[in-house]
Amino acid sequence: MKTIDCLAIANRGEVAVRIIQACKEMGIETVLLHSEADEKTLAYRLCDKAVCIGPSPVNQSYLNIEANIQGALSADAEAIHPGFGFLSENAEFARACEKHRLIFVGPRPETIELFGDKISAKKLVEKVGIKTVPGYQGENQETEYLIEECEKVGYPVIVKAAAGGGGRGMKIVRGKSEAFEAIESAKREAVAAFGSPIVFLEKYLDHAKHIEVQIFGDHMGNIYHLYERECSVQRRHQKVIEESLAAKIDDQIREQLLEAAVKIARAGNYRGAGTVEFLQQDDDFYFMEMNTRLQVEHPVTEMVMGVDLVKAQIQTSLDRGPLWTQGDLFPRGHSIECRIYAEDPYQAGIPSTGQVGGIYWPQGPGRRFDFGIESGDEVTPYYDSMIAKVIVWDETRIRAIQKMRKTLQDTVIFGVKTNIPYLLAILEHSEFVSGEMTTQFINKYFPQGLKLNQEVSLDIIEKLKSEVMSGGSVEESSLKNQLQKSPWSQNVWSRT
Repeated sequence: MKTIDCLAIANRGEVAVRIIQACKEMGIETVLLHSEADEKTLAYRLCDKAVCIGPSPVNQSYLNIEANIQGALSADAEAIHPGFGFLSENAEFARACEKHRLIFVGPRPETIELFGDKISAKKLVEKVGIKTVPGYQGENQETEYLIEECEKVGYPVIVKAAAGGGGRGMKIVRGKSEAFEAIESAKREAVAAFGSPIVFLEKYLDHAKHIEVQIFGDHMGNIYHLYERECSVQRRHQKVIEESLAAKIDDQIREQLLEAAVKIARAGNYRGAGTVEFLQQDDDFYFMEMNTRLQVEHPVTEMVMGVDLVKAQIQTSLDRGPLWTQGDLFPRGHSIECRIYAEDPYQAGIPSTGQVGGIYWPQGPGRRFDFGIESGDEVTPYYDSMIAKVIVWDETRIRAIQKMRKTLQDTVIFGVKTNIPYLLAILEHSEFVSGEMTTQFINKYFPQGLKLNQEVSLDIIEKLKSEVMSGGSVEESSLKNQLQKSPWSQNVWSRT
């Protein structure tokens, strides 16, 4: 019988903390494989062992397969959890783990390879009778030929990197005049992010919802769905707010989506946690991609389904199960997740770096905070600027929105600017509250982020910050009434 006494984490930040917490509950020792920039982080302090695998740049540390393998072996780890991002969807990394007799907590290498190539994934999906977005997935990658294919598909067209996702290597082409530069730019980004210039084309759906289904395959071949999430609120193809269940979806469409996701996973002989992503427009839906890893937004599924996906991943890697029956899996209530980024919401999301001052997470029923930083830690320019996730659960969607607004309003982060005012503006928007939002929501209403309300000057904000930091009470502040005039005042301290 397989056992794991020591597990290495090939990741950083809040997901590393999340995995460490699950391992502690399972009695598993943890090893953090970290870069030089991530010494003295929360994950570094929580793990049982830490091994530096290289300098701060990702290609010399978190994307270095050999460094991660040797780091895990040096600490006597028996398994590696890749988290999300970095090497989590790298088939060669999974094979390297197998070669060195390390348990890879994730799907089989051949499955990662199958779904990691977006073109081969679409062919599999079409074979099992699921619709894909009309487009071109051919071998001819000459830019002039791709422009001709754009004409056949019909504008607008989206160009996508075949070897990856997450918004990288994606370009929208709205007409022939911009096609050449957009395709060339997508190819350059694809090479930089995934090492391959191959792209494919899809018809751009201009009022679609982004719906994804959480699936899970156990070691016995059983495939389960854990219902759906909605991720329509996106900025530059990066998700900002996610929720489960979807905000507004017909029950018949839901059942068809869930059935399609299970069928796709079964056709790919899937094992572990995965997400099948769809675009749903009008009364139809289309397969978009399959992510062979844990998703950033997995907490909203955990909240409504009452499961622990990280523990389930580890148990499955040990050939333990079945974990559930499909009949045991039913949703309750509604959950919303907001991603907290260290960025300036008034400067189109420019990243904010530096030392984090005081942090206050307002605990309460139905509130969860996944974070990788504490007071005194530093936000560096080397990695993604997401520093935390705030997740809430309540009995209905409207109550979950209300709870999230209150939770964000009461969250305090000093030292770096955050996108909390931006999130509050989204949560208060009528189209979001009604659930009508599509993937065009951000472009339509917040294309450049927020504009600073002139009723609250930066001088006032600095004075308030000084008063609070010197021991004064926010409630007693003489500036409170002035600050309340601004619609973004509820979390003004996160901007300073």
